[in-house]
Formats: sequence, C-alpha cells, structure tokens
Amino acid sequence: MNNPVLLKNLRCIPDFPKKGINFRDVTTLYKNPECMKIMLDEMYELYKDKGITKIVGVESRGFVMASALAAKLGAGIVLARKPGKLPATVIKESFSKEYGVDTIEMHMDSIDENDVVLIHDDLLATGGTALATYKLVNYFHPKQVYMNFIIEITDEGLHGRDLFKGLVDVTTLMVI
Repeated sequence: MNNPVLLKNLRCIPDFPKKGINFRDVTTLYKNPECMKIMLDEMYELYKDKGITKIVGVESRGFVMASALAAKLGAGIVLARKPGKLPATVIKESFSKEYGVDTIEMHMDSIDENDVVLIHDDLLATGGTALATYKLVNYFHPKQVYMNFIIEITDEGLHGRDLFKGLVDVTTLMVI
C-alpha cells in the first residue's frame, strides 16, 4: 500500500534504542489526523468482511489502531501486555527481540474458540513479538487468526514475515 502521506509523516530515529537500530516512530502518524484516517480506512477495507470478533493490540503502540479498528468493526479489544500489567490470571510467552529478550501476556479469558481474531501491532521486524502473540492467541484455538502491522521493515535484512508463511495471513500498510 505504501501511502505517500504515511511515508512522508513517518519519523526514523537512527541508533535508538541502541546503535545500529533505525527506530520507526509511528507517533508522528498517530498525531496527524489525516494519517490516522488513512490507516483506519485502509485497515477497515482489509478486514471489514472477515468476521473479526476480537482484535489483539500488542503493547503498547499496537493498542492505538487496534482500538480504533475494533470500534469501527464492532469487535472487542484484547490487550497483549508486558509482564505484571494485567490483573487477572494470564498466559505468557517469552521471545527474542532485535535488542533483547521479553515476555508478553494475555488474560486467560480473552478469547474463545468461536472468535475470529486479528492481531495488530505497529511494526513487524524480526517477528519475535508477533510470533509470541500468535502463539498466545492460538492457545485459545480461535476459528481464524489474521495479523496486521502498520510497518513491515525489510530494508535492514529483516524477514519477520517469513516466520508466518503457511500459518497466518499477514498484511501491512507500509513496507520499508
């Protein structure tokens, strides 16, 4: 899709959070009403006919568009969070990231086998966070799972999408 307005408004911060990482800052997209509308409209068109019942927003930038799209689709929102942020019983999955190891958690009562689930996050790079979230969602055996990202980074030799070949349909709004 690579909408030129989105590309123009996306900020890149070199060497953050550590040297060698080019951080794609989606907050510049979130603060721009035109960008928000473009992203929401594009995501809605992708998923309006999929029967989505739950959208899993991944901590924390994934919460923004997951919530907006859930409201527009009439779906529920489920939070995939860092450890210790959810108050009820959780399941968890640890994973490697570009710059360390982390864990993601979801409430045990988040999803059931009748749900059609869209996992949404801001960025797909190595795919570690996305794969951990995908594993958590599949613990519940939903009817169908989809994945969506605002940005997919491939220009730095990253191939996160490859982790999901044959497993789940992955869409992105921008490929960089």
